[in-house]
Amino acid sequence: MTVSLSHERALWDAGAATVAGIDEVGRGALAGPVSVGVAVVAPCEAWPDGLTDSKLLSAARREALIEPLAGFGVARAVGHASAPEIDAVGIVAALRLAARRALDAIDVAVDAVLLDGTHDWLTPPPPDLFGDESDGWTAPPVTMVVKGDRACASIAAASVLAKVERDALMAAAHADHPAYGWDGNKGYGAAAHLAALREHGPTPLHRVSWKLPARA
Repeated sequence: MTVSLSHERALWDAGAATVAGIDEVGRGALAGPVSVGVAVVAPCEAWPDGLTDSKLLSAARREALIEPLAGFGVARAVGHASAPEIDAVGIVAALRLAARRALDAIDVAVDAVLLDGTHDWLTPPPPDLFGDESDGWTAPPVTMVVKGDRACASIAAASVLAKVERDALMAAAHADHPAYGWDGNKGYGAAAHLAALREHGPTPLHRVSWKLPARA
């Protein structure tokens, strides 16, 4: 599937001056942060050649897109929520926290969001008896796009930015914890990673609230 700006253009035509494509990386990993990319676009007609869902690209191709993406749109950022934060608040709230950090890091107002998938995890839930999780923060209006990372240029850009940055973090963490193979599996549940957990147990970068293999 070739990306386009049709979803972005629909929001521009409806009055949004800026649209942020948002995508996450690392949601299903056993170790490391969850990372959320944000790519903000104003009305334009083009995007970098070869841009698509980061999962469809080789590592070399993703990294080669970083420089062209610096000139695409009006702002971009990646936010992270750590493994201890995921353990403390749960994965959905951690995704929202990472996205808020990315949105706070950009210096332009965002009028609308295109979010990959079917579940709006960005918009805070309503207050309950235990208080308002949002702390007063309000997300821009969200439009969900199924397989948006393959359809929307802004979401695909966010996907690539988040994937490259998170992969670099996990490769750096591999130097301190080489037994788990994070330079290759990036914290996901590959066989070698699971075997290392059984042999060595979890590290401070593991999501210990998740069902990890027990240490033998």
